[in-house]
Amino acid sequence: MKVDLRQTEEIIERFRDKKGALIPLLQAIEASYGYVPKESIGLVSKELSIFPVEIYGILTFYTQFHITPPGRHTIRVCQGTACHVMGGKDLLDYLSDKLEIKEGETTKDGTFCLERVACLGCCGMAPVVAIDADFHGKVKIEQLNELLTKYESDKEE
Repeated sequence: MKVDLRQTEEIIERFRDKKGALIPLLQAIEASYGYVPKESIGLVSKELSIFPVEIYGILTFYTQFHITPPGRHTIRVCQGTACHVMGGKDLLDYLSDKLEIKEGETTKDGTFCLERVACLGCCGMAPVVAIDADFHGKVKIEQLNELLTKYESDKEE
């Protein structure tokens, strides 16, 4: 899929002469596209005379950034202490195997992306899986297929 770089060009112009603006510039690109496209990285590199490796260093260090398009649905699996003890790691591993992706990746069909999170703040419902804005508590592995089917069948919004 080809990326329209006009948005990136506009963002670069807003930040061009500001010192220390690389992270806010990348945040603006992420907000605009939902991720930071490689084409945008190339343009930022060229326009601001920054090596691409410096940009990738920032993008891969901070978990807020994504360098691949997000899925239609984001699955976040809590790995806080309560969730971990109650089976959160097993849920994450199962989803990774079932969807054939690692954490931080998106399924080939673009339906799901999978994220490990430190805490979703729902310890009393452990283990917790959040899909988009929907929180599912006391989740068992047996329930995951049903949840995936529900979100797979949702029409793209």
